[in-house]
Amino acid sequence: MNILSSQPVSARNLPQSGIAEINKLIDSDVLFRHGDVVIILHKGEQYALRRTRNGKLILNK
Repeated sequence: MNILSSQPVSARNLPQSGIAEINKLIDSDVLFRHGDVVIILHKGEQYALRRTRNGKLILNK
């Protein structure tokens, strides 16, 4: 189970290293539940993570 949503997580879709770190998995639907842009603060810098109309992710500084 995903820790941030009640949806089951399929291990077959994860890389082998991701299986051991499944507790760090965050569903993008949780991140984007309020819109198509998430602002991330990393080491004092702001980054914008955007979801495109095609479902791709773009990270800009």
